[in-house]
Amino acid sequence: MIYLFVLGRVLLGGYFLKNAYNHFKNSNALTGYAQSKGVPVPNLAVMLTGLMLLFSGLGILLGVYVGFAILLLAIFLIGVTFQMHQFWKVTEPMARMGEEINFYKNLALLGAVLMLTAIPLPWALSLF
Repeated sequence: MIYLFVLGRVLLGGYFLKNAYNHFKNSNALTGYAQSKGVPVPNLAVMLTGLMLLFSGLGILLGVYVGFAILLLAIFLIGVTFQMHQFWKVTEPMARMGEEINFYKNLALLGAVLMLTAIPLPWALSLF
């Protein structure tokens, strides 16, 4: 069972690390997207959220500063979900569907992240 938990940490933490990498690699495109969604100071927001994803992904993956990682992810997911994926405002059917999928995916990720608070610390096979 411990190894399934570690695999889950690798998958969940890795998902957020992949997205952090994407934030830094494609910052210009993401800045334009954030600007189109009405995000104030979009270039700073993209960099800040990239750092949030990086630190929280590492925290989940390595089992370090888990409470801080969960807090960062909760803040990130709540903000991004309700600012960037307002599917109810989109009229074009395919774009609306994409936004709705991302909205509910983020809510599911938020639920998974919040469930991590129920697991006693330190986690099995954590760095510390």
